[in-house]
Amino acid sequence: MMSSGNGRNVPRGGGHGPAGGSRGAGGKGAGGRGRGGRPPKPVRDEARNAAYDLMRAVDERDAYANLLMPALLRERRLSGRDAGLATELAYGTLRGLGTYDEVIAACSDRAPEDVDPPLLDAVRLGVHQLLKTRVPPHAAVGTTVDLVRLRVGIGASKYANAVLRKVSTRSLEQWIPIVAPDPAEDPVGHLAVAHSHPRWIVDALRDAVGGDFDETAALLAADNERPKVTLVARPGRSSVAELLEAGAEPARYSPYAAYLAEGDPGAILAVAESRAAVQDEASQLVALALTRVPLEGSDSRWLDLCAGPGGKAGLLDALATRKGEARLLAAELQYHRARLVWQTTRQAAVITADGTAPAWRPGVFDRVMLDAPCTGLGALRRRPEARWRRDPRSLPELGRIQRALLDSAIDAVRPGGVVAYVTCSPHLAETVAVVGDVLGRRDDVEALDARDPLPEVEGLGEGPYARFWPHRHGTDAMFLALLRRR
Repeated sequence: MMSSGNGRNVPRGGGHGPAGGSRGAGGKGAGGRGRGGRPPKPVRDEARNAAYDLMRAVDERDAYANLLMPALLRERRLSGRDAGLATELAYGTLRGLGTYDEVIAACSDRAPEDVDPPLLDAVRLGVHQLLKTRVPPHAAVGTTVDLVRLRVGIGASKYANAVLRKVSTRSLEQWIPIVAPDPAEDPVGHLAVAHSHPRWIVDALRDAVGGDFDETAALLAADNERPKVTLVARPGRSSVAELLEAGAEPARYSPYAAYLAEGDPGAILAVAESRAAVQDEASQLVALALTRVPLEGSDSRWLDLCAGPGGKAGLLDALATRKGEARLLAAELQYHRARLVWQTTRQAAVITADGTAPAWRPGVFDRVMLDAPCTGLGALRRRPEARWRRDPRSLPELGRIQRALLDSAIDAVRPGGVVAYVTCSPHLAETVAVVGDVLGRRDDVEALDARDPLPEVEGLGEGPYARFWPHRHGTDAMFLALLRRR
């Protein structure tokens, strides 16, 4: 069960029957009447219905929005502006749940957790249109009321109409001082509501940036921005020039990256043929940093210890192939994720294996990539529902796995070889605490300055670790430690 930023549970199930059940009738706006005093039947708005269906799937089936949305768009044959609207409504609403539920509570005689989930999701979509989009207020209210009539019921549409009309009386900037705690008395609580993040995540991100509340606010705001689509041209198989010819724009940091401002990445030939892919720029750079560390002696055996779903493995495989004598072994615990790695790579050997109980002899690899399983707090921009699913109670078990995997990675590399420890999370418990614990009890490994292989990137922190940030670099928040085996 997801929970919003104020600690409320986001309810699942229940409601007025299945989503698509009680049809009801309704006018083009809130309250129009047809023959016999009955509201005319609402016209089905496919973009808003797709957004609504995604919201319900996230709530009822724990669906992943970034995986389901492309399928919904294809199924409904939505493209162009309609596809953009459906995506913005769904993703934006999922990001803003914590704030929107507080506003709904202020405009309703029922707490959000007491509202039937199908109705609540529709109202949330309407609140997002009112407070965060350019949709005219009358259209935001009218289309949402129509949606409720069509998908929930006529009686429920009266509640939606009343709440949304109250919401429309103020802007988001005017609502925040009303619904959020006083920043002077409860700065963390204020940020949690104002930027729609669970309180524990606000605490964790504040600690990760050194306790600065202004920078924390900037980071939280960046989490709520729609991220640009970043492509990677796998070297030797595609080129940035090819991506630029297909409509992309030059990237800021990675020599293999390009930004796609609009359009479907899958429509680009290089992406369709797996010669290029969608990959965050920080993800590209941490892989590149591992390959740039100078080594003495052999440099032919590379290992990706937790390779699924294959983004970093795809780039490492291309870099190893271009190098000539190097080859990549990609290991993944879960079979279906290992298949994704196999589909992504060309020359790599892909196996299903537990990285904590390795199927290889120790000390045989020259370079090891460990992209450790983590809370994923660094990718909240791309996974809009993730902030409501993550639970701080998972940190101890994740920390145990992360330490075991890092020990295994160090054991796998030869003396003089290098390990990259990477997390898509800035949480201190998953980053400096893990590396510090392992370094503290092993005398056969040392930390290198992870910023040295990345001179093109500024603002990576004080070292020896490198940290990428949405508000500084426009990337996911990612942590990199480079360790050399003595």
